[in-house]
Amino acid sequence: MGVPDGERKPAERRLGPVIRRREQIQPGTTDQRLLDTEGDSEWVHTDPWRVMRIQSEFVEGFGALAELPSAISVFGSARTPVGSSEYDAGTRIGRALVEAGFAVITGGGPGAMEAANRGAREADGISVGLGIELPFEQGLNPHVDIGVNFRYFFVRKTMFVKYAQGFVVLPGGLGTLDELFEALTLVQTRKVTRFPIVLFGTEYWGGLVEWLRNTVVAQGKASEKDLLLFHVTDDVDEAVALVTKETGHDG
Repeated sequence: MGVPDGERKPAERRLGPVIRRREQIQPGTTDQRLLDTEGDSEWVHTDPWRVMRIQSEFVEGFGALAELPSAISVFGSARTPVGSSEYDAGTRIGRALVEAGFAVITGGGPGAMEAANRGAREADGISVGLGIELPFEQGLNPHVDIGVNFRYFFVRKTMFVKYAQGFVVLPGGLGTLDELFEALTLVQTRKVTRFPIVLFGTEYWGGLVEWLRNTVVAQGKASEKDLLLFHVTDDVDEAVALVTKETGHDG
């Protein structure tokens, strides 16, 4: 008596931890595909290969930054003009952080990032830039002493958080907001040990803070205590003091 079709064990092939059945079975073996030199280069764009690239980015980042002293990540717009008051504030913040005993980590680009790196370098501190591959060429600014370029945003973001004891956020656009809200979320959900987040520029950030208070919190989408996850200031010394106090670092 035959086995009903619905109960027959389907053809399958095991590839390490992966099981492929029926139409998903691939011809040949993994070694065969690895050693076969014929065909196009499409294989370097497959998801399994991307995992190796992601792993290599983590390894390179960890290796480059593992010996950093206490550091602060400074975020801000790449479009901040040289010579503007915001650029000057970034330079002063970078310098003051070094004088307080910190290395300075930025996204490595121009504008506010360049300003903070410049201040750190001028104060003879450690100036770090974590760049990102973009469709338009940006490159690391000349004031970066330790630079790492990443393909993947999420790897880069891990480095910002892992090697920093706090964040200073200068006026910026969508990228800056992305970094700010990710940091706030990590602290709010206790995925990371609490660390200070300082927004520099009361006029720039005031509208956002009011929206959080009068809309997000007022409608119950966040709690009142979430507004205590960050500080807003126009004073460089106060920004650095807040970072120093909350990290337990006295320079």
